[in-house]
Amino acid sequence: MVNFGPGQARGILHRLAPAGRFHHARHPADGPLAAFVQHYWIVRWNLAGHAPQLQETLPHPNVYLVFEPGLTGVHGVASGRYTRVLEGDSFTFGVKFRPGGFRPFLGRPVSSLTDRSLALAPAFGAPAGDLERRVFDAADEHAMIRVVRAFLLERLPPPDPEVDRVAAIVDDIAADRGLTRVDRLAGRHGLGVRALQRLFGEYVGVGPKWVINRYRLHEAVEQLAAGGRVDWTALALDLGYFDQAHFIRDFRALVGRTPGDFARDLNAARS
Repeated sequence: MVNFGPGQARGILHRLAPAGRFHHARHPADGPLAAFVQHYWIVRWNLAGHAPQLQETLPHPNVYLVFEPGLTGVHGVASGRYTRVLEGDSFTFGVKFRPGGFRPFLGRPVSSLTDRSLALAPAFGAPAGDLERRVFDAADEHAMIRVVRAFLLERLPPPDPEVDRVAAIVDDIAADRGLTRVDRLAGRHGLGVRALQRLFGEYVGVGPKWVINRYRLHEAVEQLAAGGRVDWTALALDLGYFDQAHFIRDFRALVGRTPGDFARDLNAARS
């Protein structure tokens, strides 16, 4: 049985229900932490008697605090797709920070975390030592949230208006498919191009062009996953590409397959 929380997470490359038991839920942040944290999430799986399952997702411009045996730590923005194999009976619990939301906790440019991870102690200091144990000892995801929420509230940084500014710019990119140029994005938010690039390096960890490109490719994956006949040239132009060849190049570099191969794989899996 597969149980998914409200809303469909974007960037997931495998859409069909896999064998075994899975539970995926998201819980929005509240109170003072909502200024920095987007939501808490959990994935539980029990693959006893089933083959290991490949999990592939596309990157988002967010920093994550993740708790999983052997993988606990703070994970910066990944420039490539995230691939791993799930097996046995286990879980992953995490905190998804808002774009820019981890910068006040980190105290230095988030670009220093891009494609990198930090253990809890270097990320939060020595008192983080028993946080992992308390999360693993929690009875359920709600208890996990209470443990991590209390931990982060004890280290709550002062309000930072740049977090709201950055999050609003990233939301703008995600919502407006026609927004494909960095200069237009900068002008819309009253910034010069270089100032916008510096802001993203400091707070997001990747540049605005990277975020634009990734959200356009997220949109491509969503459209291909919906099925139906695809006009590849029209899709490429709709997503802001000059031609189909550049769209295919970027899609294959991130997803590992051409858009056509990806669509065929989805259709074959459905049949």
